[in-house]
Amino acid sequence: MASIVYIKLRKKIKAKMEQRILLQDIAEIVADQDQMELQRMPIIQLTPKYGTYAVIEAIHVLRAVKHAFPHLQIQMLGPVYSIIERSPEPRLRKKLFVFLTWIFLFTGSGLAIMNFHTDVSMKKVHDRIYFLVTGDQVDGSLWLQIPYSLGIGAGMILFFNHVFKRRFNEEPSPMELEMYLYQETIDQYVIEHEKVRTTEGEENDSTSPR
Repeated sequence: MASIVYIKLRKKIKAKMEQRILLQDIAEIVADQDQMELQRMPIIQLTPKYGTYAVIEAIHVLRAVKHAFPHLQIQMLGPVYSIIERSPEPRLRKKLFVFLTWIFLFTGSGLAIMNFHTDVSMKKVHDRIYFLVTGDQVDGSLWLQIPYSLGIGAGMILFFNHVFKRRFNEEPSPMELEMYLYQETIDQYVIEHEKVRTTEGEENDSTSPR
């Protein structure tokens, strides 16, 4: 009776340019101990022509394994594609990019809030509320403006469920949900537009295990 090997592709991995991707890099494998050598089977050699992403189809993995180990019975589980993403830029450059992005976002959001409050005459509104409550006419009611400003910050913290790396609960924030949906859309786009080019390259780049 043929041995059964279960292979589950990982949805997405990161790899370095020119790295040889092995089966164990893109998949989880369940097999008898004497069949675990297939973990070291090369699947693809990353080259600059693949760009940032490469897509491996389950059918390609199945074909490669059956070619190298014809006596095995293969059961594919999970995703039908595995996305290989080239590793990001060096850490120092990434930190600089994050810092510049933070500066731009901080400046832009600050200007947006100030312009909004100017458009709606928030200062006059606070002065009017102060007059209605106390009966005194003042120019700048700090006892309203200071709590209001602190409340904006507290509201943003509660809305995004984060204070730096600390979370208040395990519920994902609206930003995290949007980022998740955005990443899912990118992955689907990559699968649809990169798999043809990757498949063509695999025919030339993949090699049989020794």
